[in-house]
Amino acid sequence: MAAYREADRLLEAREPLEALRVLQPLSGEFAEDSAVLLLTARCYFASAQLRKAEEVLRRIVEADPADDYARFMLGRCLQRQSRPDDARVHLRIAVSLNPSPDYADALARVGG
Repeated sequence: MAAYREADRLLEAREPLEALRVLQPLSGEFAEDSAVLLLTARCYFASAQLRKAEEVLRRIVEADPADDYARFMLGRCLQRQSRPDDARVHLRIAVSLNPSPDYADALARVGG
């Protein structure tokens, strides 16, 4: 999937809006593909489109409640929206699924 790889490269190059443009054609064909959804959410997050990122991340978590990275990203997204109580819930779950230092640090920042 060349478009996915190009969008990932653009995101790494800190061009999330361009990455979203490249991902647009995939939104129909791969609308339920968790990798495409997660990359889309990361682009929204990186471009400060936090409500859109939250919507996509909630879809991922609903489909796979044990996706620790999606939980972490959702928690960070909620944190950036000044919703620490909501963030804490998802960050606690992320830490319980994967005791990553990054997850634990994010949880500590919201008072978890």
